[in-house]
Amino acid sequence: MSLKVSLLKMLNKCFPLPVHPFNTQASGEMTYAMWQYLKGEDTIKFYLQHTTTDEMFKDKEVLDVGCGAGGKSLYYLSLGAKSVTGIDVVEHYEQESEELCNELGLKGFTFSVQDAAKTNFEDNSFDTIIMNDAMEHVSKPKEVLNEMFRILKPNGKLYVNFPPYNHPYGAHLSDAIGIPWVQVLFSDKTLIKAYKDLVKDKEDGQSRISFRIGLNDNGEEYFSYLNKMSIKRFKKLIQDTNFKIEYYHEAPLRSFLKPLCNGFLKEYFVKMTVCVLEKSNEENK
Repeated sequence: MSLKVSLLKMLNKCFPLPVHPFNTQASGEMTYAMWQYLKGEDTIKFYLQHTTTDEMFKDKEVLDVGCGAGGKSLYYLSLGAKSVTGIDVVEHYEQESEELCNELGLKGFTFSVQDAAKTNFEDNSFDTIIMNDAMEHVSKPKEVLNEMFRILKPNGKLYVNFPPYNHPYGAHLSDAIGIPWVQVLFSDKTLIKAYKDLVKDKEDGQSRISFRIGLNDNGEEYFSYLNKMSIKRFKKLIQDTNFKIEYYHEAPLRSFLKPLCNGFLKEYFVKMTVCVLEKSNEENK
C-alpha cells in the first residue's frame, strides 16, 4: 500500500461518513429506492424558489433522467404527474423501482434502460424533464442536452441541478470516504486504490467498485461514473444549446459562505448548481 493511500485511510478515520443509500441498503435499514422516495422533496427544493410543484409535475408527462432505483421518480408521480418515465443505465434498478411502485400502489410509472444521449423517445414527448444529480454523471453532456431539447414538447422545461465536482463531496465517494474535498487533496489514482481497499470486504463491495470504476482506452482505471462537471463548463454547455435559460442559481454550502461563491472559489463553495431551461421555440432546433 502506498504512503498516499495509507495517509488517506488514516485521515478518513477522523471524519464520520455522511448518510449514504449504499450503506443504508447494505445494512438492511432501507432500500435505495425507498431512500430516494423519502428524499424526493430534497431533489426539487432548489427549484421551488422559482416555481411550484404543480408547474413542474401536475398533469405532466415527466421524464426522470438518471432515475437510479426510481424512488424520486415515484415521488414526482405522487405530486400529480400524469405519467413518469425513469431512465438509467443500471439494469437491476428496474426491478427495485417496480417493487417500490407496487408497494406504494402508484400507477403511471415506467422504467427504461437507456442512454440519455440517444433515447428511443419520439420528438416532443415530455412536458417536464428533470435531471437531479445526473448532469455530473453522463459521459456526453452536450449530446444529452441536445437530446433533451429534441424530446421536450414546445414550451416544455428541463430542470437540472448538480453539485459541482469540487463540492466537498463532489467525488461521490462518501459511502466509504468522509473527507471533504478529498478529490482536491488526492489524485484519482490514490482515490481509486483507497476506495477499492475500503469497500472490497463489504458484501456488495465488488458491485460498488464496478459501478464507480472502469477502464479507459489505455486499459487504465478511472472513475467512469463521473465527468467532473464544473460550473464553468456547465454554463458554457447551456449557452451553446437552443434552450432559453429561464432560471439559474448557484446555492452556497451555507448562507454565511455566500461571499466565497464568487470567482474560482465558487467551484469549492457552491452546494448546488440549479437551472431551468425552456424549449421556447421549436423552430430554433
